[in-house]
Amino acid sequence: MAFGDSFFKRVEEKTKVDKDTILSLAAKLRENDMKNEGTLREVIQSLSKMTGKDVSKEKEDKIIEAIQNDKVPKDIDKMI
Repeated sequence: MAFGDSFFKRVEEKTKVDKDTILSLAAKLRENDMKNEGTLREVIQSLSKMTGKDVSKEKEDKIIEAIQNDKVPKDIDKMI
């Protein structure tokens, strides 16, 4: 799935996370097992710090469970 500059601009406006950071995190996931709990926790915590939004342990667990059980929406563009 290819994302254009307009997608990244919308994400950056909403989250204050720039394109290079997003691509860096995506590469980290691509290089590792996307369902690896440790990798997922690291990425979630990184995003939490970057956006200034706290993610509780409970919410982090729910996010990881959703990813590991393929319960993540496939159309990311509609989420933004």
